[in-house]
Amino acid sequence: MNMVWNQEIDVAVVGLGYIGLPTAAVIARTGARVLGVDVNEQVVETVNSGKVHIEEIDLDALVSGAVARGTLRASTRIEPADVFVIAVPTPFGENHAPNIGYVLQAATNIAAVLKTGDTIILESTSPVGTTEEVARQIAQLRPDLKIPGHCPSTPDVAIAYCPERVLPGRTLVELVDNDRVIGGITPRCARKALQFYRRFVRGTCVTTSSKAAEMTKLAENAFRDVNIAFANELSVISDRMGVDVWEVVRLANRHPRVNILSPGPGVGGHCIAVDPWFLVHSDPENTPLIRTARQVNDAKIDFTVERAAELVRKMGGMPVACLGLAFKANIDDLRESPAVKVASELAKRFGSRIRIVEPFVDTLPAAFDGTGAELIDVDTAIDQCPALIVLVDHDVFKSIPLEERGDKHVLDMRGIWPDQPALSTETPTVRIAAG
Repeated sequence: MNMVWNQEIDVAVVGLGYIGLPTAAVIARTGARVLGVDVNEQVVETVNSGKVHIEEIDLDALVSGAVARGTLRASTRIEPADVFVIAVPTPFGENHAPNIGYVLQAATNIAAVLKTGDTIILESTSPVGTTEEVARQIAQLRPDLKIPGHCPSTPDVAIAYCPERVLPGRTLVELVDNDRVIGGITPRCARKALQFYRRFVRGTCVTTSSKAAEMTKLAENAFRDVNIAFANELSVISDRMGVDVWEVVRLANRHPRVNILSPGPGVGGHCIAVDPWFLVHSDPENTPLIRTARQVNDAKIDFTVERAAELVRKMGGMPVACLGLAFKANIDDLRESPAVKVASELAKRFGSRIRIVEPFVDTLPAAFDGTGAELIDVDTAIDQCPALIVLVDHDVFKSIPLEERGDKHVLDMRGIWPDQPALSTETPTVRIAAG
């Protein structure tokens, strides 16, 4: 099968999460017939009703339109297709060992309906060598097919790796506009996958080997983690020395070759907080910097908990509001969120005194079960809570003017209120300089 832009093809996207569903909808927009596959029956029902179960700008309209046109539907069962895109989770387990079980299960399911001419593309962030493991598994399950890397002649199917590299909140734009790295088990596989991505990607598509593509994705996120770790470590040092880290970062970045990132309460999300461990696990002896960066960023969560607990204790019996639970601004994604870890630990220690403000969720996650913490809106927090702990830089929090928060006791871990006045040291707390 030689895919071209206007050719009708059947695509199965396995996994309808924060990457899978937007990817399925974008592909469906090209006129391809897309089946989204997910083990969660509620997710399948939601998509088939033309609705979405995740927060992403413009995704609801795109999914609704695709379902109405009949180019997108969902199921819990895999069906034959021309292209299979795997977008399932790859968490880590004990001792940060990567778990590719969901990927291999998806490969097993695909193998049952695979036919000559098909293309399989893994998008899940994975340890180096995972795509080759997918090929090995399919070769074992389908000895009737010639699988790339496991046959001496031209293979019957193509297997490739193409990691997503999108920013939540801009997913639909970046799925189309960002460059893509496409790694094939063989060069022929990479070219086959390239033809598919050309259907909907405007960015530059570069082909390479599957291992190089896997390593590229891990390198990108490890690079960001290391740089964030520097900012977080700098914020702890600044706090100990009584220096405003935000002022330090602002001034240091005036140097033409310095670009320090913004510190925060830690690092979250399924990518940056997880992927560097894949490299550490693969080669523990030669990854001291990457490991240390992970440890620094995880330790910033503990630092934040203790600074926040200090504020709560000094407030006596008064309520304290934690602003934000998402791992980054203006999304509903709580995966590996440092804000959830900080707020839930405070709730366990101080119970119902802790109030949570998260405009992108309707209910508190399980981490708060039994704590007595209450989910409230931002206006209620302003009216009822004399102390605020900023954990996420949502736009709605940035919009709170000084006249509404000037008399509050504030722990600003995101640096969103540079004009917040420092209260007298005679009062329960002061504005914290550390980010």
